Amino acid sequence: MSAVSRSKRVRHRVEYALVRTVAALCRAMPEAVADRVGAVLGWMAWRVWRPRWDVVTKQLRMAFPDADEAWWLGVARRSYVHFGAEAVAMFRLAGARSSEILKRTRMIGGEVLDEAAREGRGVMLVSGHLGNWEVGTAGVVARGFAMDIVAARQRNLLFDRYLTRSRERLGMRVIPREEARPGVLASLKAGRVIGIMGDQDARGAGIFVDYFGRAASTARGPALLAVRAGATVATFYTIRRRGWRPRYDIHIEALEEPKASTGRTGGVLARTQAFTSRLEEFVRDHPEQYLWHHRRWKTSPPGGREPAQPTPHLDARAGSSTGPRGAPPPPRTDPSS
Repeated sequence: MSAVSRSKRVRHRVEYALVRTVAALCRAMPEAVADRVGAVLGWMAWRVWRPRWDVVTKQLRMAFPDADEAWWLGVARRSYVHFGAEAVAMFRLAGARSSEILKRTRMIGGEVLDEAAREGRGVMLVSGHLGNWEVGTAGVVARGFAMDIVAARQRNLLFDRYLTRSRERLGMRVIPREEARPGVLASLKAGRVIGIMGDQDARGAGIFVDYFGRAASTARGPALLAVRAGATVATFYTIRRRGWRPRYDIHIEALEEPKASTGRTGGVLARTQAFTSRLEEFVRDHPEQYLWHHRRWKTSPPGGREPAQPTPHLDARAGSSTGPRGAPPPPRTDPSS
């Protein structure tokens, strides 16, 4: 074994031990105390280390060009605070009972899942790095729905196994991202619920849709696999409510079916644009809860062209507008305020 391999194994073991220790401490604290500790740690990360600060502030400027410097920097700071608090919430989730999860969450749009279950149809829940995905998936399972999630493997295999076991203890199945196509199709055809992220840069393999007025490479997989399985496609976001205790609203909204005349390719594009536009609306309302650390516009479209716009746009809500909304007031989670 090389010195590099030994060093990597030692580092992974130290990281894993640290994660287990932090998780145990978080579960031992009262809920409100643990939440405040997480928020303070997030604030310290902003104040001292500022990981990917340049990426965060650049993307906020790209998404909200009409805002001012103070607003950009304020939202950026609060996003670190939010991430710290929600990381602690994730650690505490591992040992939570269904009754606790039900107490912390409120589902809005659960009839989408009820109707699909009655019809024996699968549901593709397309989410984004907004709010707290882990709490949302746990909330779906706690309400009795059979759910699988698509997740990337972690580089630290010890942490990867820990994360997978934690999710499985909550009642969900994990489909590795590299096995997504056969695994997702089988689950949807069996009438299960699938949870998947739809806001990561898909590089050259993606299709370009409009996101905050810019072309964003987006995976076609969620829409394409749902079409092949005859499943319902719905948006899925878990937003933290205001207050000192971590409480969440789980929002589920089915997308309208595109017209048959659009064909499969047009239908995939329309659905992908629809869930991306809906995510933008939620991010505009809760920008401090979005993970701006990910380079969403990393890939440029060929020749710098703008994304094709399906006409008319599909929306998650019949008859609603997908136009942008103004920036919200600052949230409550910032220890510095």
